[in-house]
Amino acid sequence: MNQLVNINVSVPEEILLSLQVDSDEFAAQMKAVTAMKLFENQKLSIGQSAAFAGLGEADFIKLLGQNKISIFGSAADIMDDMNNA
Repeated sequence: MNQLVNINVSVPEEILLSLQVDSDEFAAQMKAVTAMKLFENQKLSIGQSAAFAGLGEADFIKLLGQNKISIFGSAADIMDDMNNA
């Protein structure tokens, strides 16, 4: 089993109040947004990103779609793949 590392992030309480979330919900949102960005920037795979976000792969793919992030990469990436095939 993978060992987990805790990372502490300080957030002003007024941010949580403005967003109307508690610290656990905010932490989950931060993990999901970070996982999406790491996937979008091709730093993590779908599986790694889903695990980081605490979601199954299918739910993570749905989350990507809701945020208009393609699982297929950019049009330029697709063209490069086609040209290299």
